[in-house]
Amino acid sequence: MMGARYKTKKACKEAIGTTPYFVETSMFGAEYKGDGTYTVVGPAPYTDRRWYARVTVRDGLIVKVT
Repeated sequence: MMGARYKTKKACKEAIGTTPYFVETSMFGAEYKGDGTYTVVGPAPYTDRRWYARVTVRDGLIVKVT
């Protein structure tokens, strides 16, 4: 699971059409591989987990947040 640096899930949804602002959290290597669907947590992945979402990235842009 990656961190999404948006204060709220609503802010993440408002970022549709922009490049994702994710933070890698895995000690086993990069999770972000480009286009695909990712599970993210926000606003701070290590200490402040207030919301979760599935974010779909296509052509390097966020296209869907659920």
